[in-house]
Amino acid sequence: MMMWVMGGVLFAYAGMLGLCQGLERHYKQVWNRTCPQVLRVGLRTAGWLALLGSLVLCIQAWGWAMGPVAWFAAMSLAGMLLVLLLPYWPRLAVGLVAAVPVWGLMRVMI
Repeated sequence: MMMWVMGGVLFAYAGMLGLCQGLERHYKQVWNRTCPQVLRVGLRTAGWLALLGSLVLCIQAWGWAMGPVAWFAAMSLAGMLLVLLLPYWPRLAVGLVAAVPVWGLMRVMI
């Protein structure tokens, strides 16, 4: 169950980051250039899909009764972490998404 919870939080963070980087202002803050329209739409789409994946993982861990509640908690935690990291360490905020494939490998091995 703990792996599902960790995956839900990681995917919520990835989704929030995708939605954040899909905005011109935040993309320019991290990468110091403008975001092409195609990339902006792709980031937003990936962000929403990651949030949907987070919902699925939370429901898998807690069931339909508590899963959506845990999903809102995971999104709140991920959003707060992103808000605290983005102004001071924007590259670190983007780099933390690398934890998603690590989680996937751990999930396959266990």
